[in-house]
Amino acid sequence: MSAITFVFLILSVFFVFVIAAITIGREARRLDAVAPRAVYEIDVAINWVADQLPEETQARLTEDELRALLIAHLNWMHQRGLLPEKVTDRPQDIDTPVVVDETTVAAYLLGEAERLGVAILDDVDVVKVVDAHLLYFDAIGAVGPQTSPDQI
Repeated sequence: MSAITFVFLILSVFFVFVIAAITIGREARRLDAVAPRAVYEIDVAINWVADQLPEETQARLTEDELRALLIAHLNWMHQRGLLPEKVTDRPQDIDTPVVVDETTVAAYLLGEAERLGVAILDDVDVVKVVDAHLLYFDAIGAVGPQTSPDQI
């Protein structure tokens, strides 16, 4: 192999490395600015939440009632801007922290359950559903950091 061929081979390898490093660096920076994708599937959520509920609550709620409560919870979140419509490759642009209070959600779901005709035999069941649903959001990576009382 001649010296000139060897020099061109070394230069080619160097330029390929530089192009790859620039491309990977640019994509890493772009992906870092984008909110992580959390995939929410209602059927998976229903099964996951149902598994987390105590046996007494499982015995009092049917799958359709649980589905109605989870959808009502999602609607509540959408009303507060927590479920934007276009989220694919959306930059993280939340300026004001949004605090989800389990008590407020439970009160809303109790009202929605009555409106939807979901028979709630014990109010604690709704609280357990909310707690389990929030744990599901945390499990799929859809929950941000917790706030301290001075941030509220």
